[in-house]
Amino acid sequence: MSSASYRLFTDATSDITEKFMQGLPEVGVVPMNVEIGGRDYTYGPGGNITVEEFYSLQRDGNFATTSQINPETYREVFEPALKDGFDIIYLCFSSGLSGTIQSAMLTIDELKSDYPERKIVCIDTLCASLGEGFLVREAAKKQAEGLDFDGMVKWVEDRRLKVCHWFTVDIFDHLKHGGRVSGVTAAAGTLLQIKPLLHVDDEGRLEVMGKPRGRKQAIKMQLDKMREGREPSLGQLVLVGHGSNPEGAETLRSEIESEFPEAEIYTLDIGPIIGAHTGPGMLAVIYWGTNR
Repeated sequence: MSSASYRLFTDATSDITEKFMQGLPEVGVVPMNVEIGGRDYTYGPGGNITVEEFYSLQRDGNFATTSQINPETYREVFEPALKDGFDIIYLCFSSGLSGTIQSAMLTIDELKSDYPERKIVCIDTLCASLGEGFLVREAAKKQAEGLDFDGMVKWVEDRRLKVCHWFTVDIFDHLKHGGRVSGVTAAAGTLLQIKPLLHVDDEGRLEVMGKPRGRKQAIKMQLDKMREGREPSLGQLVLVGHGSNPEGAETLRSEIESEFPEAEIYTLDIGPIIGAHTGPGMLAVIYWGTNR
C-alpha cells in the first residue's frame, strides 16, 4: 500500500498551524469546543475563536471549560476521506486527559460498518497540545517519505512515549479551577511565586514534577530536563510553546539555540484546549528524548 492511499488526522488539541505543516502531506484536523465567558466557541477548522481572543478573555477573569468531541463531528470530518477512497489514521488527544477517544472509537466502529473496504485506526498519542502536534508533524514527514499504512501505525505507537513535554505554568488560578491542584496549594504557590513544572507521563496525564520559584528558575529547570534526556538521534525537532507569553518563549528559545545549535526549533501558540486548564503565561518545551 502506498503512502498516498491513507490520510492522517488529528484534533484541534494538537495546535498545529498551516505554516508549521508547510510542505508536508495534508493532515485533517477535527475541531473542538471550548466554553468561556458564558459563550460556546469552536477552536480549529471553521472555528470562531482565535488564540489571542481566548487568552484575552482569560486575562479578563474568565475561566474556560472544554468538552469531548461528539461522534457527529468525527463523522463529518472523516467520512469525506473515506468516500474518496482513503484509509484513515487518527492521532488522538491523550486518553489520560480526555475521554474524547471514546467518542472517536464509537464513530470509527460505525464507519467501519459503513465502509468495510477501508482501514480506520485511532491511535492514542498519550500526548497533549504541542506534544501531540510534534508527533503529528513527525508522522507527516514519515508519510512524505513513503511510509505505508501499517508502517505508520507501528511507527507512531513505537515513538509516542519518546515525545517529552515539559511545561511551566505562570499562575495557579486555572489549575485550581480545573481541580488539578487544591486551594491550599494554589494559595501557597502564588505567595511563593512558584511556577510549577509539569510533564505528560507515560499514561498521558499531567503530573507536577517540580516547584521552581520565579520564571528564571522555571526555564532553568526546563533546560536541565533537556540536557538530561534529549535524544537527537531520534530527530532534531524542538518546539517552544507559549500561552500568550511571547517574551518568555523568546527567552526559552534563545537559551535552547545557544545550548543546542543543531536543533530545528519552532515557536508556537498553546491553544484553548490545554490553555483552558493552564491559563495565560504557560511555557512548554517538547523534544525527542528518554526522560518523558
